[in-house]
Amino acid sequence: MKRVVVTGMGVVSALGADVNTFWNNIQNGKSGARTISRFDASRFKTQFAAQLPDDFNLADHLDKSEVKRNDLYTQYALVAAKQAVEDSGFDINAMSPYDVGVIFGSAQGGFDTFETQIREYCATDHEPHFNPFFIPKTLVNMASGLISIKYGLMGLNYTTVSACASANSAIMDALNYIRWGKAKIIITGGADAPITEGSIGGYNALKALSTQNGNPQEASRPFDPGRDGFVMGEGAGVLVLEEYEHAVKRGATIYAELAGAAMTGDAYHITATHPEGKGAIKAMELALEDAGLTHNDVDYLNAHATSTPVGDISEAKAIHSAFINSPQLSVSATKSMTGHLLGAAGAVEAIISINSVLHNVVPPTINTHTLDPQLPQDLHIVTNSAIQKTVDVVMSNTFGFGGHNAVAIFKKV
Repeated sequence: MKRVVVTGMGVVSALGADVNTFWNNIQNGKSGARTISRFDASRFKTQFAAQLPDDFNLADHLDKSEVKRNDLYTQYALVAAKQAVEDSGFDINAMSPYDVGVIFGSAQGGFDTFETQIREYCATDHEPHFNPFFIPKTLVNMASGLISIKYGLMGLNYTTVSACASANSAIMDALNYIRWGKAKIIITGGADAPITEGSIGGYNALKALSTQNGNPQEASRPFDPGRDGFVMGEGAGVLVLEEYEHAVKRGATIYAELAGAAMTGDAYHITATHPEGKGAIKAMELALEDAGLTHNDVDYLNAHATSTPVGDISEAKAIHSAFINSPQLSVSATKSMTGHLLGAAGAVEAIISINSVLHNVVPPTINTHTLDPQLPQDLHIVTNSAIQKTVDVVMSNTFGFGGHNAVAIFKKV
């Protein structure tokens, strides 16, 4: 079976619009949460999010037409993809364009465009005027399509939609298509731009978001008994995955190997994870099997843990069950810093996982001052400060509404 490696990375998030800045903020335990400035959030129970900095100007990274014709989520994807492609350094003119594909994830697609257009439509009594780009801007697959168009990539091209597991689903598919010899290189990851009135209002209605408006930077506190919901995030993460021998032959920089991945379904509830984590346990076990590893080989696990009262406990129980008698395992929840990027979460957390392998650092779970007594007592959760240790193998968990579980494993080459 062909080996698959990571030869390029790109990221856009509240903690940085390049990989180095992003990683430095992650390992230093910085929060990206702040009061929402994109719209007046004073009417909402939640008034903050991990929003990109106000001085981040998409026009500095994209052509005018790319900004005009695309939703925010696609713009984020294009910026991160540009970083990843340049980082990888592959030359599309030196290979068949049919050997390079795009598999990309998103949970909500052009949600911001949809809200804006419908609001304008409802506000007028005149003949409705719809933006000619309304439909393509809202399509969930458009980031994948635009990346392929921009770089002339004519291989397989599609989008995965599995809520907050979307990016990991895309990464797993990309892994397997390269393994099967269907592509030499695949650009993969995820993007979402859910800091909108509809998203904040909708997730408030679900009682899923933290409402600690007085102190946004400390609102996301996975595994802490004071947690009250997740912090919305936005952005994109992109990986260039490549067949190992192809990467070696062209002299590419190899950051890590994508050793294995797996997906399962909870078949339990539309929004809640299984209380005992049955689907999550199986996904972790299958990912280890796919990678040819055992639970004793994993040094660090980047948990999905979003800072919700029920979800964190069920995942912790699942990890404990899958990794019983694994004293080497360290666990942390980096959404405490990035916020929850929905369909992009797995992609930005993959970049964190890869950097953990590269630098032998386990990033912290910030704001977790006391561990919930319901947690398994022998689970080593890294809180508040990063730790230095040998990190050869990292597992990254993502779970989505609808019961989607997607797990990826990265390791040193």
